Amino acid sequence: HDDVRGHAITVESMEKDIILMKRFNFNAVRTSHYPNHPAWYDLCDKYGIYVIDEANIECHGLADHGKKMRNYAWKDLAEDPEWLPAFMSRLIGMIERDKNHPCVIIWSLGNESGYGMNHVAMAAWAHGYDPTRPVHYERTRYAKGKIPRIVDVISVMYPSLNYLVQLAEDPEEDRPIIMCEYAHSMGNSTGNLKEYWDIIRKYRRICGGFIWDWVDQGLKKRTEDGVEYWAYGGDFGDEPNDGNFCINGLVWPNREPHPAIWECKKIQQPVKAEPVDLKIGLVRIINEYDFTNLSALDIFWELYEDGSLIDCGQLPKMDVKPKESKVIIVPYKLPQLRPGAEYWLMLRFKLAESTLWAEKGYEIGWEQFKLPFEVPSSSIIKTEDMPPLDFQETTSEIIVVGKNFSVTLDKKVGLLSSFKSGNRELIKEGFRLNVWRAPTDNDAPRLAVEWRKAGLDKLVYEARHIRSARVSEKHFLIEVSSILRTLEGQERFECLYSYNIYGSSDIIIEVKVNPLKGLPPHLPRIGLQAKVPKEYEIVTWYGRGPHENYCDRKEGAAIGVYRSTVEEQYVPYIKPQENGNRTDVKWVSLTDSSGFGLLVVGMPILEVSALYYTIEDLSSAKHTYELKKRDFITLNLDYRQSGLGGGSCGPDTLPIYLVKPEPVVFSVRLRPIYPDESAMEISKQRILTNFRRLKEDDKV
Repeated sequence: HDDVRGHAITVESMEKDIILMKRFNFNAVRTSHYPNHPAWYDLCDKYGIYVIDEANIECHGLADHGKKMRNYAWKDLAEDPEWLPAFMSRLIGMIERDKNHPCVIIWSLGNESGYGMNHVAMAAWAHGYDPTRPVHYERTRYAKGKIPRIVDVISVMYPSLNYLVQLAEDPEEDRPIIMCEYAHSMGNSTGNLKEYWDIIRKYRRICGGFIWDWVDQGLKKRTEDGVEYWAYGGDFGDEPNDGNFCINGLVWPNREPHPAIWECKKIQQPVKAEPVDLKIGLVRIINEYDFTNLSALDIFWELYEDGSLIDCGQLPKMDVKPKESKVIIVPYKLPQLRPGAEYWLMLRFKLAESTLWAEKGYEIGWEQFKLPFEVPSSSIIKTEDMPPLDFQETTSEIIVVGKNFSVTLDKKVGLLSSFKSGNRELIKEGFRLNVWRAPTDNDAPRLAVEWRKAGLDKLVYEARHIRSARVSEKHFLIEVSSILRTLEGQERFECLYSYNIYGSSDIIIEVKVNPLKGLPPHLPRIGLQAKVPKEYEIVTWYGRGPHENYCDRKEGAAIGVYRSTVEEQYVPYIKPQENGNRTDVKWVSLTDSSGFGLLVVGMPILEVSALYYTIEDLSSAKHTYELKKRDFITLNLDYRQSGLGGGSCGPDTLPIYLVKPEPVVFSVRLRPIYPDESAMEISKQRILTNFRRLKEDDKV
C-alpha cells in the first residue's frame, strides 16, 4: 500500500517494508489474499523472509453475514464444477510463476472461500506438481469431521488461547499449526500477544502466526483548509464502504511504527534470557534462532539504580548453537544499597556485524530483571516535623494554607478548584472519579456498546456531603461523599474522597469506589481525572516506556525514567481513540521548562496519561484533523485501565486484563516539585499517615 498511489507501490517501498519487518523481528509474510508483485519475491529471497504464497481466490463478495447473494453463498463456488477451471487457473499461474523462489515455503489455496471439491482438486495438483512444498488452506477447518489431509498444515484465524491449546494437544494430529491471521492490529490494539507466544513456545507443533496486518491503508487527503490527513472508507463519497476497517496495521501509511510494533519486536525476539540466581548474576541465555549461532550477537549488560545507570559492561562472545542455551554470569559489582532504591539488570543483544537490513550494533532484543536486593527502608516524614497549617471555610469554599502553598475545595461541586505553590497554580480542576475512555477500535464492536448503554460515557458528578476537620496542627482532612449518575438519574457509583493535606505541601487523596446497579460486566477504567495548566508541558515518569503501553501490551516497554512532552504523549491513530497510556508508573511529574510543576506519586503504582485533548474530544472525532488542542492538559491517574485485546476481529480482551465493577480503594500523593528537587527521592519518602473517617459531629 502507498498513501498516494494506493495499490501501485514501488520497489523502494517494498524494500523499506522488508527492512522494517526484519528490524522488528518478523520473518514471514502471507501474501493476503493474492500473489504479490514479482519484485517482492526477489526481495524476500535477498533479505530472508519466508512467504506463504496465496492464490487469488476470495469469495467475500458473495457473503452478507451468512445470507445468500446473487443465488450464491460464499462457500458455494468451491462446490460448483463450472468454477473449477477458474480455481485451477489461479493456483497454477501462481505456482508456475513463483516456483523458483526459495522464499516461498507454502502454497495457499486462497482465503475464506468455503471448502469443496474445487479445493480438493487444487491441492491434488499442487502436491503432484510440487511435492517439496506444503499446502495451506484455512477453510478446511469447516469440513465435516476431521480437518482433511489435503492440507499439510492446520491453519486457524483469530483462535482463542484455549482453542489453540486444544489443537496442539490433539493426540490424533501431527501436522504443524499456523495462525494465518491473529492479533488483529486495528487502531490501539495488539493486546495479550504475550499469552499467544507463551503457547507458541510451549508446543513444538505451533509454528507461529501472521498478524493482521502490516500497514494502515489510509490515503492522503486534505481538508478545505489544507490540513493533511489519512482518509479511509466513506471519505471519498464511496458507498458502500468498510469505514476504517482498512486501518489495521502495525505501521502508519508513511511506515512510522505504531507503539504496538515494539511489543511484537520484544515478544518475537530470537534470543531470550531467564533468571537463574540474580543475586550472583546467574542468567540463562536461550538461542531461539533456527540457523544462527549466538556468536553473531554482542551481548551487553547494564545495572540501574532506579532510573540511573551505575555500571555496565560487555559479555564475552558466546558459542550457543540454535535451539540451545547456556548459563552465564553477569559480572556486576554489588552496589552500595540505598534506602528505598530499586535495582535493575538489563541485557541487550546487538548485531556483531552489519547485515543487509541493519548496521552493526543494532539492537535485536533485550531482557530486564529486577534484582532481589534487600534495601534499607526509605526515610519517613513525620507530621510533627512539618510546618503548621491554617484554614478558612466559607459557604462556598474550604481553603487550607501552609508554608508557601494553599489548597481550595469548591463546596458547590465538591472538587479541588486550586492547588497553589506561592502564586503558581498547579491544577485547573480535579480530581474526580473517571471510568470512561475513548473507545478503541477493539472496544467498538461489543464492549463500548455495553458501556454506552450503561451511560458510562456521560456520567454526572454530584457531591452529596462534605465534611472537614483538623486532625492535627499540621494535618487537615476533607471528605467528600459523591455520586456518579447517568443523565437519566440512575446512580452508578458511590465515591468517597479523603483529602489528607499536610504541612509538607503533600496531599494524599484516598479514593473509595463502590459500584452500584446497572453496570456492565467490565469497565473501561477506574481512576482520577484532573485538568492541569498547559504550561506544565514536560512529562517525566518512572515506569514503563518510552512508548505507549497498556496492562496487556507492556512486555516491550522497559522500566525506566523517561522524559517527554505532552505533545509527544499523544499517539495520532488515524481514527482517534484512547491513547498515550503508561503503566507501572511509580511517579510522574508535569513541569515547565524550569522544572517547576506538579508531582504525582503512586501508592504504589498508577497508570498515567497526559494529553491536550479530553476523552470527549477523542470519543467524538473521526479523523485527526477534527481534534483541537485545549488550553489545559487532561491528566488521567488510573488505579487500573482495561487492556486492549484484539476484539475488532477476534477474541475479546482476556478476563485478567478487564476492570470489573467491584469496590476498590486506592490512593495518590500530590505535591509541588521545584527545579532543585529530585522526584525520585521525594517519591521514596513515606508519610506516617493516620487516616480516619470523619463523623457527623467532627468539628474543625
